[in-house]
Formats: sequence, structure tokens, C-alpha cells
Amino acid sequence: MAAAGPSVFLLMVNGQVESAQFPEYDDLYCKYCFVYGQDWAPTAGLEEGISQITSKSQDARRALVWNFPIDVTFKSTNPYGWPQIVLSVYGPDVFGNDVVRGYGAVHVPLSPGRHKKTIPMFVPESTSKLQKFTSWLMGRRPEYTDPKVVAQGEGREGGNTEAAIPKAAWICLPAWLTLSFCPQ
Repeated sequence: MAAAGPSVFLLMVNGQVESAQFPEYDDLYCKYCFVYGQDWAPTAGLEEGISQITSKSQDARRALVWNFPIDVTFKSTNPYGWPQIVLSVYGPDVFGNDVVRGYGAVHVPLSPGRHKKTIPMFVPESTSKLQKFTSWLMGRRPEYTDPKVVAQGEGREGGNTEAAIPKAAWICLPAWLTLSFCPQ
């Protein structure tokens, strides 16, 4: 009797980045990417993308609406390293340079069905007054060279020479993204 190979399971992610609330900013766009464990592999769809630029709606909510579709399928032999979606939001500063306005990450829902996730967003801050002054003078705010670090526990603390995340940033920044996941 021949030994059977490892069985795999599929995870289909079908949804959209609906909207965001960034009260102080306008004309923003969104990038997404997935972070997953070594036993996971994408089999169909795009594992990263970039949206169009959107302006605030004219209603009372003043929401930034993207309705940015996401459709990707993963396979794995092990649930360890369940996929997370990492979102980065960018927009112009006063000099017209694209700067990061928020980072956020959330695990793909574990159960099938419709899910709506609201993701708190944060921005990194300079670790010293000299770095803050230099970034203001040059018009370049701190940002991650690889946004996937947002989904990992290590590499986000003060040891990061580019930026450190203040402990209160998750609470203070009034920016939220909404994701919707739908079954196929």
C-alpha cells in the first residue's frame, strides 16, 4: 500500500476594502498584501494590489470609499501561519509627496460566511527629536520599507531605526478601514 501524500485544504478569500475614515486627510489610496506561514502558498488571484485614489464622500460620514476587490486562493497542509491582510494607506502631504497615512493588519476570518472587519490604523513616529525635525525638513515621514512587518510581532518596536510605533497610536489615530469578506 503506497503512502498517501499530505492532504491540502484551500482557503478562498473574496471580498473588498470598502471604505475608510481619515478625518484629516483626503485623496488617499490603499495598498494591500498578504502575510502567511511557510506552509501556505497562493494558488490563484493576486496577493497584493493597489487601489485608485478616492476623495471624501459628500454625505455626513465624509468616508473615503474604495470598494477595492480582493480575490485570492491559498492552499496549505497546516493552519499554522493563517493568512493576514496588511493594508497601507497613502496620500499627499502639503508638498505633494505621497506619505503613509496608516498601516493596519487583520487575520483572514476563520469561518466561512460574510464578515466585516474594522481595522485600526497607525503611523510610525520618529524615535528622536532630531529625526522628527529632519523628516519635517525633508518632507519625508517615517515609513516601513516592507509593510509586511506590520503583521509580525518583531521588528516594530523601538529597535527599528526608521520608526517606532508609539504605544498609544492604536487608540489615538482616528482612522479606520472596513473590509468585507464574502463566500464564493
